[in-house]
Amino acid sequence: MNSLQSFLAVAPVVKPAAAAAGARLPSSRRSRVSSCLATPAPPPTAAPAAGAARRELSAASRAVMEDEAKYIVGTYKRAQVVFVAGRGCKLYDIDGREYLDMAAGIAVNALGHCDPDLVDAATDQSKRLGHASNVGYTVPQVELAKRLVEASFADRVFFANSGTEANEAAIKFSRKYQRVAHPDGDAPTEFVSFSNCFHGRTMGSLALTSKVQYREPFEPVMPGSKFVEYGNLEEAKKVIQSGKIAAVFVEPVQGEGGIHSATKEFLQGLRDACDEAGALLVFDEVQCGLGRTGFLWAYEIYGVEPDMMTLAKPLANGLPIGVVLVNEKIAAAINYGDHGTTFGGNPFVCQTALAVLDKIQKPGFLAEVTKKGENFRQLLKTKLSGNPHVKEIRGIGLIVGIELDVPAGPLVDACLDAGVFLLTAGKGNVVRLVPPLIVSEKELEQAAEVIRDCLPALDS
Repeated sequence: MNSLQSFLAVAPVVKPAAAAAGARLPSSRRSRVSSCLATPAPPPTAAPAAGAARRELSAASRAVMEDEAKYIVGTYKRAQVVFVAGRGCKLYDIDGREYLDMAAGIAVNALGHCDPDLVDAATDQSKRLGHASNVGYTVPQVELAKRLVEASFADRVFFANSGTEANEAAIKFSRKYQRVAHPDGDAPTEFVSFSNCFHGRTMGSLALTSKVQYREPFEPVMPGSKFVEYGNLEEAKKVIQSGKIAAVFVEPVQGEGGIHSATKEFLQGLRDACDEAGALLVFDEVQCGLGRTGFLWAYEIYGVEPDMMTLAKPLANGLPIGVVLVNEKIAAAINYGDHGTTFGGNPFVCQTALAVLDKIQKPGFLAEVTKKGENFRQLLKTKLSGNPHVKEIRGIGLIVGIELDVPAGPLVDACLDAGVFLLTAGKGNVVRLVPPLIVSEKELEQAAEVIRDCLPALDS
């Protein structure tokens, strides 16, 4: 048996009920996809022509999907696949099909799936102390805070459970800082964010998120948020100089918004305008931080430091964590009881995050991300050139977007059938490519070839 077959053999993933419902092996699979079950794989067959029938879902897959529809609130439009295992940059479904993961849990699994060192770190910590609350001290939390401060602009850290919670904390910290800085009672309380931005789904961070369809069903959201065109420095300055702005929230590289990168002039201009007006500058690096751009932090690309920075997705490689990094002037304004969290920064998650940092900070790791990202974008430009639907290929490091002139859904579905798992972004017309940072050049070439071969799906 290979390693994954051994893994599945000792850790069955199909419930007896699902098996009884008729789980079975696929009769064949395309040439780029192999079986992961502990049985001989059927001989590969040639990839079907564009427009051929999609994968046939087994009874086991359908049973899971039917139960999901019956028991889970319908907030997700899910891809038609049931994942049960992962190793490295590969995912495996309940029917034994293999997929190249170019989504990484939405830019979360920076080190892929089931990294042995992370599994060991999590297992060891779970045997000693999983949770103790923030009423007492725990060593992994303090050590992780120290590591993050030493590796960044920040002086102090606040731990939460997710990106939206980190942004929610940053909103509160901004208002508390301004209240302390303006003891006369005339503290600014409003916020600026930008077009195509995404900062989360809680009521505060939702108010800073530009997509109308995310906000409208839940209005009124937090008042006092203003949106400016991303990159329009002059318009942003006018709003900031009003004296009403507590903080400016901006993503150095937008992920959900469609893989748009800021310019140095834009971010430096925001820094200068905030300094002049007394507003805080907050960088949301929930998706673009921790190595995704080829730099540990995206702000390093621009040489512009924020007052606060929010992190989450890749820090614990799939375990829930959110972080706000702050400078000392903000930390000094926060008192006991001003904010808190039950689970944030528990030792189990923090110990795993330390193992993630150990790997990403190894010499040469980030240089490899930069190299692979440059090669991948060039490969995509070469292989997709001439297709009338491809408008632009953009990005930095391993956060890459393919902008189309039509909705990307049919292409994403066709690629799933061909064994490559992708995401969309923007207005649904951008293919978002955020693979694990450990992805190989060979796997990136495979992804580019599958995307090229599946482009005819856009004409259907």
